[in-house]
Amino acid sequence: MDIQLYNTATRSKERFDPIDPKNVRMYVCGPTVYDRAHLGNARPVLVFDVLNRLLRHVYGEKAVTYVRNFTDVDDKINATALARKEAGAAGSLETLVRERSDETIDWYHADMDALGAFRPDHEPRATDYIQQMVDLIVQLESDGFAYAKDGHVLFRVRKYQEYGQLSGRSVDDMIAGARVEVAPYKEDPMDFVLWKPSDDELPGWDSPWGRGRPGWHIECSAMAKELLGESFDIHGGGNDLQFPHHENEIAQSKCAGHGFANVWMHNEMLQVEGKKMSKSLGNFFTVRDLLDQGIPGEVIRFVMLSTHYRKPMDWTEKKREEAHRTLSEWFALTAGVEPSTYGVDTAFEFISNDLDIHNAFELARAFAFRGQSEELLGVMVALGLKPSNDWWVQRNLEKDSVGIFYGGPENPNLEKLAMEIGSKLCKLRVSAVATKNFDHFDSEKQLLTSAGVEVQISPNGVKLRFPDGFDPSKLEGLL
Repeated sequence: MDIQLYNTATRSKERFDPIDPKNVRMYVCGPTVYDRAHLGNARPVLVFDVLNRLLRHVYGEKAVTYVRNFTDVDDKINATALARKEAGAAGSLETLVRERSDETIDWYHADMDALGAFRPDHEPRATDYIQQMVDLIVQLESDGFAYAKDGHVLFRVRKYQEYGQLSGRSVDDMIAGARVEVAPYKEDPMDFVLWKPSDDELPGWDSPWGRGRPGWHIECSAMAKELLGESFDIHGGGNDLQFPHHENEIAQSKCAGHGFANVWMHNEMLQVEGKKMSKSLGNFFTVRDLLDQGIPGEVIRFVMLSTHYRKPMDWTEKKREEAHRTLSEWFALTAGVEPSTYGVDTAFEFISNDLDIHNAFELARAFAFRGQSEELLGVMVALGLKPSNDWWVQRNLEKDSVGIFYGGPENPNLEKLAMEIGSKLCKLRVSAVATKNFDHFDSEKQLLTSAGVEVQISPNGVKLRFPDGFDPSKLEGLL
């Protein structure tokens, strides 16, 4: 199976040829863990989760290494830790920062797990790779690509001739069109910080330039090199990271002699009801907000993946409702079946074309329309839409109960068979409600009625009433 991916660096869709098919490597920029993940944070997680699944399907489960980092060096994390220290919390500031990061990473894992995303093979935390960052900065400084001043170390942007190729802009255009920090310790306004000093109220680590902490961009270069090597296959993230973060990563890594990433992939941003998500507009919410409202993670995943990753994704209430209805039908249709290899393979054929998930969804709809449950489930598995249990069916069956009533004494021999019959009838009702097609349900109910069983259906379940002396053999072969 050939994989075609759009490479931001070349602005074209290309055949993906890994450096080593037995060791396919991908790095994705992860979250800064200062609070709950908002809905926009979930988009790259889901996009690259599907790519991770595709790579493992094509090259083998053990042939792929997926790395996504946690940035746990950040002013907002520092502020929370400092506030806790001032409130009397025990421990050093570094310890309190770690505790806050632990807390938010646990939240992040719980929320992304609920969306059905596989955890990466490695989830490095920036604070665990400080020495690797220092070593990289030392190398850049010794080679003349970086300079130290006033406790800061900065990268000389103009010394890297290819700077701006990823974003397609020249250095002068970037200065004219963007806000850049002008500081007395900079030789050039475009130079960016590799290391900065820390005072007593900020976390810090010893370095050749004094106590301080790393700049944001150096973190990913150091962690990617340590875990994936000097060259690897794919680097991904949101398109808001294309400049300056990814541009700076490329510059510092290339100047250190690293090949770095061959393919760059960026997902577009998220909107809510056609508007940019923001607290000022009152349309800002986290993944946990939606989960706590009772919206299943599979529904969130469905909506988020229904738009191609290189197009803006608009979260709307209408899309959520439609996704819920569709998944209700799909889960009902696939309850108790096993996924077909054909469904999985065909779905990944579509996905291999630059993550064409839209056509994979259309394939699923076609299988659902034709009642091909095994094939439908295969597509759902490829898309990560097969939960550990069928949430919709289970939730509805939990409301159902099977009541067994006898005209005479209880009949232990009949009860087991009657419970099986009643449970199957419950599932048929769930499926009928989902598909709005009651033909199968009605015909099976009629078989029971013809056998002399009184069937009562209510929102609370199914009641089967057997006359005195009922012959259990009449149930054999029913449903």
